[in-house]
Amino acid sequence: MKKGISILIILGMLGWAVYDFIGSSEDDSISGEGSNSGDETGLAIGDIAPDFELETLAGETVRLSDYRGKRVFVNFWATWCPPCRAEIPDMQKLYDTKDVVILAVNMAESPDTVTPFVEEFEMTFPVLMDAESEVVGTYQVQAYPTSYMIDSTGRIQFMRLGAMNYDLMVQELEKME
Repeated sequence: MKKGISILIILGMLGWAVYDFIGSSEDDSISGEGSNSGDETGLAIGDIAPDFELETLAGETVRLSDYRGKRVFVNFWATWCPPCRAEIPDMQKLYDTKDVVILAVNMAESPDTVTPFVEEFEMTFPVLMDAESEVVGTYQVQAYPTSYMIDSTGRIQFMRLGAMNYDLMVQELEKME
């Protein structure tokens, strides 16, 4: 009886080890590990950030790929989002003091709602209007704010769900080329 239980436990542990090994190999490929040297487009750290084209609040067309060669901070936000409201002043400070492009992607709100907000918070960086939530979908945004820091080669170097403060923004920015 004891021998049977011991064999059953050993087989269970062996099965778990095989399952865990296979699962961790798949997780590594999903997270982008091992794919950093290729030109794979995706949302994992090290992947090329998916390109997008949106209009600014002022009506100008902007593409993410227009900023290759520069560090880019892409932030998904909404006017009704309290953490977004708290983060905007720190984003403006970052934009004013560091060499970084900030693209603030507003989710599907009307210009009549966004314009007073931009004026109130004195936002001078580009505010992009994602009227159909296409880019929000591409970037699989599930919480506001969501931020991506993209290096000068177009690769995602940092991603964050939730608000960031100025110090964290600078810390992550300084890690990038």
